[in-house]
Amino acid sequence: MSVGFYRFADHTVELRSLYEAVHRLCADYAIPPQDTELLIQTTEGDAAYEQKIYAQTYSTAHEQPAEALECLAVYRKLVRALLQYDVLLFHGSAVAVDGKAYLFIAPSGTGKSTHTRLWRELLGDRAVMVNDDKPLVHVSETGVTIYGTPWDGKHHLSSNIAVPLRAICVLERAAENCIAPISPVEAFSFLLRQSYRYESEADEQKALALLDLLTQQVQLCRMGCNQMLSAAETAWNAMKPGDNDA
Repeated sequence: MSVGFYRFADHTVELRSLYEAVHRLCADYAIPPQDTELLIQTTEGDAAYEQKIYAQTYSTAHEQPAEALECLAVYRKLVRALLQYDVLLFHGSAVAVDGKAYLFIAPSGTGKSTHTRLWRELLGDRAVMVNDDKPLVHVSETGVTIYGTPWDGKHHLSSNIAVPLRAICVLERAAENCIAPISPVEAFSFLLRQSYRYESEADEQKALALLDLLTQQVQLCRMGCNQMLSAAETAWNAMKPGDNDA
């Protein structure tokens, strides 16, 4: 068994795994050995469960490497455990500009990664990737914070940072760029589809309450966009802080 200590979303974790791969993945989040808030431990059964989910999701029986499956299992266990601290997982691409973060959500293949790449092209060093696939988000009455994680998609774009979340934008493909605010009620259904769904009724109800609170805390918008630099210009001009922002 391999053991490591890490900090994810401002919480300390002792990770006990069967393979070393997950520790290499999480190396940038390592901390010295210490008493921790959470213990995450995997078994061979966890890898088998992830293989089953993979086959159902992608309609294939292609066997995945055990090390890769364990990495997925660790994150599933971590996300479930972090719910008690009001932390949610989203499928999205998040970029920070001037110390404020912007999260783009949409079904796979819509162009989230392309859009945040365009933000980095437009804004240069002012723009930093938080996470390109599965960021963690802490929701509270006083604000929302988004965190980088090592589970960061095929492009492996993330930073070990915590940034206040300013806005969430639902992306859709369109020939012409257009963006408009949406209501918390409209945003809720999109957020629900792109967030982790929990197995127990109690956990699901807690997550739904956090999603509802989230919609009250950040700017919400919906954007039809192409894959040109003008898309980033349109989005940034609509979501950037104004003169009256704190």
